[in-house]
Amino acid sequence: MLDAPKKAGATGATAGPPTDFQQHLATLEAQGLVVRVDRPINKDTELHPLVRWQFAGGLPEDQRRAFLFTNVVGADGRKFDMPVAVGALAASARIYSLGMGKPVEEIEAAWSNAIANPIPPVRVSSPPCQEVVIKGNDLRGAGKGLAALPVPISTPGYDAAPYLTATLAVTRDPETGIQNMGTYRGQLKAPDRLGVRMAARIGGAGGYQHWRKHNKMKTPMPCAFVIGAAPTVMFTGPMKLPIDLDEMAVAGGLAGAPVRIAKCVSIDLDVPADAELVIEGLIDPEFLEPEGPFGESHGHIALEDFNMSMQVTAITHKRKPVFVSIISEVTPSESSVVKRVAYEPMFLAHLRDRLSIKGVRRVVMHEPLSNLRKIIFVQCAHGMPRSEVWRALSGASTLLADCGKICVAVSEDIDPTNADAVFWSMAYRMNPTDDLHVLPYRSAGHGPKTGTRGSDSTLLIDATLKSTAPPLALPTREFMENAKTIWDELGLPPITPQPPWHGYSLGDWADDWETFARRAVNGEWEANGRDTLARRRGGVTPETPVREVEGKK
Repeated sequence: MLDAPKKAGATGATAGPPTDFQQHLATLEAQGLVVRVDRPINKDTELHPLVRWQFAGGLPEDQRRAFLFTNVVGADGRKFDMPVAVGALAASARIYSLGMGKPVEEIEAAWSNAIANPIPPVRVSSPPCQEVVIKGNDLRGAGKGLAALPVPISTPGYDAAPYLTATLAVTRDPETGIQNMGTYRGQLKAPDRLGVRMAARIGGAGGYQHWRKHNKMKTPMPCAFVIGAAPTVMFTGPMKLPIDLDEMAVAGGLAGAPVRIAKCVSIDLDVPADAELVIEGLIDPEFLEPEGPFGESHGHIALEDFNMSMQVTAITHKRKPVFVSIISEVTPSESSVVKRVAYEPMFLAHLRDRLSIKGVRRVVMHEPLSNLRKIIFVQCAHGMPRSEVWRALSGASTLLADCGKICVAVSEDIDPTNADAVFWSMAYRMNPTDDLHVLPYRSAGHGPKTGTRGSDSTLLIDATLKSTAPPLALPTREFMENAKTIWDELGLPPITPQPPWHGYSLGDWADDWETFARRAVNGEWEANGRDTLARRRGGVTPETPVREVEGKK
């Protein structure tokens, strides 16, 4: 069913980013990162829930896989020839990095370079995405048009219809002529009609800004939903790039070569020539219709809103396409990994390079349930001036309008991916009177619209270590590592160490106490007893610190 990869090495890694989706899928398969499901799977009730389990079932991220369903059926018994891929864009950071053709640690630099040095696309004729063209009456009627596509239901039990999710919606500014690509959802309404949601909030969709201009001009807005382009093209959709920056050129910068584009068959837009499938249409500039409910990435069901209505004018695709969908809704999910892998280095670069806060070690956006945007942890070097800590918190909370409602600074001994460790740091290193600031007048941002939707506020917390402290009360590393070896030899259940898993010094640890500890593990504890016997005193209250009496540092 899959086309052969265009260029792959012996390990299955491509020479540079893959140039189309099926090449990427072949690379993943060569790396053992694809689960093929050949038994019948109901796209309306079973497909997304099955893949969802790898996010909801406690699997470590590096065990997540792309799924390829080759035997897709519908709730009405219909069988689809087109396979469906889910998780192939960003089930894990590794899958994302293979799509970029770069290690995760080089992704931020790749984005910065692509934005600074975009490569304009090149137009081609007879594009693969138009090997099959469906227009006119072939778009209308039972089982035709959109109904002929194996579009899954993302949240069975709540969603009102199958939804396009792994999308690039292409629109063009009617005044400047610059195209924009964004990842927007599309609800199947009829074989030739889509409901389209483009975010209207602050910092919202470029496509929505284009629609506003068409609304004033009373002219239909051309729109093309692209499914299954090369990952470097697909990844531009979720990024918050400037509205006047052509994402197709940025994608070229990511790939290191121009993206091949082609003119749509029924509207005046350019789309990636090597995409799996393109849905072309015109969005009504005036009349909106109810859209939803749909499971949103903020973790709630988005209820009905009036949103755009798109009349489909053509569907084009490869002769043997793969339909692409993503897992969204409650995080972690595929859509949150897409953002996390790019956003975290972007925030780090903003703080460390643009704001010159050199002590910032790492930025982590909290992913489980909270969906990255709301909670950000900033890891700071020990001894970083408090003024710099607050500057880092302020910078993290203001880079994007919908990110950083709660920002917490921790010291570099705290693993910011471990929320329990962050809470421990807050419990013992943060005085709410001095180390907590609440700032008003924040945009409500991404979230459910039920209830009061006024302005929000920002919470900044300095939970860094502000002075020396006694060591962390766990066995030191050498003893924990030795015990881990014995654990494995005994064949006990596999364990994944969760930092902090060994004790370490936090500065308040005298040489005498180090001597005591070494004696103890060598079986020489009686020597410690003789030492303390010689230091007995009267006239002191129990729990009086020894160094207050003996004058030791």
